[in-house]
Amino acid sequence: MAGSPHLTHPDGRVDLIDSSAIAGSRFYNPELAPVPVEGRRWTTYNYFALWMGMAHNIPSYTLAASLIALGMDWLQAFLTITLGNLIVLIPMLLNSHAGTKYGIPFPVFARAFYGVRGANLAALLRAFIACAWFGIQTWVGGEALYVIVGKLAGDGWINAAELGGQPWTLWLCFALFWVVQMLIIWRGMEAIRRFENWTAPLVSVGFLILLAYVVIKAGGFGPILSEPSKLGWGGDFWQVFAPALMGMIAFWSTLSLNMPDFTRFGGSQKKQVTGQILGLPTTMSFIAIVAILTTSGAVSLYGEAIWDPAQLASRFDSPIVVVVALIALVLATVSANLAANVVSPSYDFSNAFPRRITFAMGGLITGVIGILIQPWRLISDPGIYIFAWLGFYGGLLAAVAGVFVAGYWTINKTRLKLADLYKDGEGAYWFNAGWNWKAVVATVLAGVLAVGGAYDGPFPADGLIPFLKPLYDYSWVIGAVVGYLAYLLLSVFSANTKHTEEEASAADRSSRIDPAAVDG
Repeated sequence: MAGSPHLTHPDGRVDLIDSSAIAGSRFYNPELAPVPVEGRRWTTYNYFALWMGMAHNIPSYTLAASLIALGMDWLQAFLTITLGNLIVLIPMLLNSHAGTKYGIPFPVFARAFYGVRGANLAALLRAFIACAWFGIQTWVGGEALYVIVGKLAGDGWINAAELGGQPWTLWLCFALFWVVQMLIIWRGMEAIRRFENWTAPLVSVGFLILLAYVVIKAGGFGPILSEPSKLGWGGDFWQVFAPALMGMIAFWSTLSLNMPDFTRFGGSQKKQVTGQILGLPTTMSFIAIVAILTTSGAVSLYGEAIWDPAQLASRFDSPIVVVVALIALVLATVSANLAANVVSPSYDFSNAFPRRITFAMGGLITGVIGILIQPWRLISDPGIYIFAWLGFYGGLLAAVAGVFVAGYWTINKTRLKLADLYKDGEGAYWFNAGWNWKAVVATVLAGVLAVGGAYDGPFPADGLIPFLKPLYDYSWVIGAVVGYLAYLLLSVFSANTKHTEEEASAADRSSRIDPAAVDG
């Protein structure tokens, strides 16, 4: 189209060829701007490596191991995790499409449905959850570093004087781990991509060493696979299965929203889709089976399910095995934390104040909040970890995912007005003072239904809202389905109402008689 600021390439990707009209907008900065098509160079391997780096980390391991701690056998745990990852892959691929097509990050994508200002509701909700995850990953990574040094330095390091309930040496490792990650994120997205590429193949080594050691000590896979389920396959299992499955889905529900932060660099839709399909289910299934077998082996060896790999490794006799394994796990955790928990909030905080907060500054804010949220408490118990933490935020983010899918695929048919996503006080996505009330209402309604019945852990035994308690075990499904339907129905109702009002106004105008015309 002549004069259009957009150029659509033969493969469907859209370029913003003229940004002069929006460059002065307070909702625009170079890091939030669409990536030019010539700058979208990520390959299938880049996305596969990204997922290998994100999936192979200590919290992914503890996710699988915690199911054993809750009473499942190896088969029940493996099926639960595999099913959860196949389900969450669906909204992930649906929301990834916009990133590759338009070159935009997640918070800018959110503007199409929540409004240019309202997008901060979705973006900051995602950001604060990422901050908590950053803190969790940093804590467990620091703990692994603490065990490594302890094996080399001896009991003086492990049994150092306590500060705040933990050895001061553990706090020191936590701080060092935090600083290293901040230095990498300060160098930007390209530094993260390079780090992911070379660490991804090394990540599996540490987990395989742990598994091999346990299998040898246990006398083969026989004793591990014969560990019975404490739940059986009856009512006790199904009572744990539903909320556990929601937790498995919730684990990556954060990325199901903000994958446009990565797919905006995609060389094509095929490359990002193929890379993700090859990456997420396979790598998570791999880490799941390794964690499940290792934890089951620990039950045979030590009589208890030790779901923290750093704590398990500390029981091993061989310092060499411990050091090699945990060095690999430390690298894995840095890789996962940067990609999964720093990139998104860096963009999200930048989106809130585009003129004041850069990508690097957003990463620093993430790091500070990640400490303040006290992650050592969130990961202290497998019940709180899965049912309270994962279940609760999974339901909230599912509501946002439902709005995205309804808006982008069902209502807009993947068509967005790219320049309008950055316009101040005008354009298709300004709505009412920058907010789209339909998306906000749909998100609140879906969120309340999904997590209003939260129970146990830090929540009341009867649920926050008792009559909603039965829905909480299905929090992610409830949030996604209600968010989708509510936004779709509100949008249709609003469009019909507007159309009716316009017709009535036109009819009113046509019924008036112009006196001058009559005189003529």
